[in-house]
Amino acid sequence: MRTLVIGGTGHIGTYLVPGLVGLGHDVTVLSRGERTPYHSDGAWKNVAIQHADRAAEDADGTFGRRVADLNPDIVIDLICFTEDSARQLTEALEGRIQHLLHCGTIWVHGPSVTVPTREDAPRRPFGDYGIQKAAIESYLLTKARRDGFPVTVIHPGHICGPGWTPVNPAGNFDLGVYAQLAQGQELALPNFGLETLNPVHAADVADIFLAALTNRSTAVGESFHAVASDALTLRGYAEGVARWFGQEAKLTFQPWQEWSRSASEQDAAATRDHISHSPNCSMEKAARLLGFRPRYSALDAALSGITWLVENGKITTWTPGAAAVAAPPPGGDGTDRRGRRTP
Repeated sequence: MRTLVIGGTGHIGTYLVPGLVGLGHDVTVLSRGERTPYHSDGAWKNVAIQHADRAAEDADGTFGRRVADLNPDIVIDLICFTEDSARQLTEALEGRIQHLLHCGTIWVHGPSVTVPTREDAPRRPFGDYGIQKAAIESYLLTKARRDGFPVTVIHPGHICGPGWTPVNPAGNFDLGVYAQLAQGQELALPNFGLETLNPVHAADVADIFLAALTNRSTAVGESFHAVASDALTLRGYAEGVARWFGQEAKLTFQPWQEWSRSASEQDAAATRDHISHSPNCSMEKAARLLGFRPRYSALDAALSGITWLVENGKITTWTPGAAAVAAPPPGGDGTDRRGRRTP
């Protein structure tokens, strides 16, 4: 099976590409060449990597034809962000492939209304990213229903894993938040800390793509969430991280206007975006149609990235003049030191 992965050297591709190789796929990756996989194993030596500038090739209308000319049986598109880009690719592939898998986002839902949110909930996206992704999903699923185009859409939550910074308990990417929890310092959260985040380990996202491939007959024409089986409140997340560092969380709560004044403009914008969505998405459909259940809880997924940050010296876990704060022993919180679930 010839499988082409567009954007296959990033978060998801790091786990997805070796999984495809393990299933016997002949894999080609199209990448800008600006990133290498976060973790590389022997499977990558069997992967053909070609450099591509999708934005430039979309602009001149050549990207879709380039993909089609590689004669793939399966295309997995991890980096499509506009309806026009999706349309160009789909038109070039129509009648030529067995399956297109598109990476969407749970942001297509907009703010949570009924939770856990199901895939068939009405779409009320806001912000350019969510609006564009919802338009792509609508276009692709309409093509599936009307024209029989073989597409599946996977909607990840907040992707976590070793090698990059997971969204923190304040809803942004400030590493200082983790340091405050590690050192037992007071941490202020917006409102009452009851808004939610929906982390997911990149390995679980990769595995749901593989599940959709192996259950093609039930996956085509459908969209699926890719999140942990649970969501985390900001407060619960902060408490879980503090415990992992051997600390008791010291939390205070501030009204949004007060809290946002103490944050940088970038951090405040990220937090506002996350808490305005407050996602809590259901994984029931993936279990029912694909037999897929996430391996990592929401906290486990986040801890996998936090552990990597600690091990690489990116989080200060000690207070000057005090002994270093040790992370809990392997298995003490249901995970090993890399945040992976233990039996």
